[in-house]
Amino acid sequence: MFEPRIKISRELYERVKQHAETAGYSSVEEFAQHALEQALAAGAKPDTDEKLIEKQLKGLGYIE
Repeated sequence: MFEPRIKISRELYERVKQHAETAGYSSVEEFAQHALEQALAAGAKPDTDEKLIEKQLKGLGYIE
């Protein structure tokens, strides 16, 4: 099955790879997918400051 691909610079890929490893992602693809999903969700509708802080705390694992 064909998988979509995107092109990024080697320098950006290396930065993403390092961050993905540090953050505990199993792969660069997993990190990139998560980052893109978060960016799209954030752009879907403006959040209040309270909701934004709650999302950030959930993302960091402080609350469920």
